[in-house]
Amino acid sequence: MEYTLLRLLHVGTVYVTFALFLLRGFWMLLDSPRLCQPWIRILPHVNDTLLLVAAIGLVMVGNWGTPPWVIAKIIGLLAYIGLGTVALKRGRTKATRVKAFIAALGMFGYIIAVAVTKQVVPGLL
Repeated sequence: MEYTLLRLLHVGTVYVTFALFLLRGFWMLLDSPRLCQPWIRILPHVNDTLLLVAAIGLVMVGNWGTPPWVIAKIIGLLAYIGLGTVALKRGRTKATRVKAFIAALGMFGYIIAVAVTKQVVPGLL
């Protein structure tokens, strides 16, 4: 698959991931039963799988190896997943879920900043 197409797929799925996470977080804040609908429990996983496949494809096609910024994005992704799980499922109290949701959004912003600047600590240079 061509680099440009992979990048378009990757960026597009990033937007969908963000939109779905915001929607699910909003529903969590409202204690909405919509969070239990089958499509909202399945679609984010399908989209995130496409996002990850496109990311792996970009690294392979880009022939970059694993520069530090890619490793930072992977570590940030793992933190985002953990925080998102606490925010949407595992947080015992609403306060814990809200804090985890805000932290997950911050981690998402960090991942985007690393992707755009290609720096482990964006803005440091």
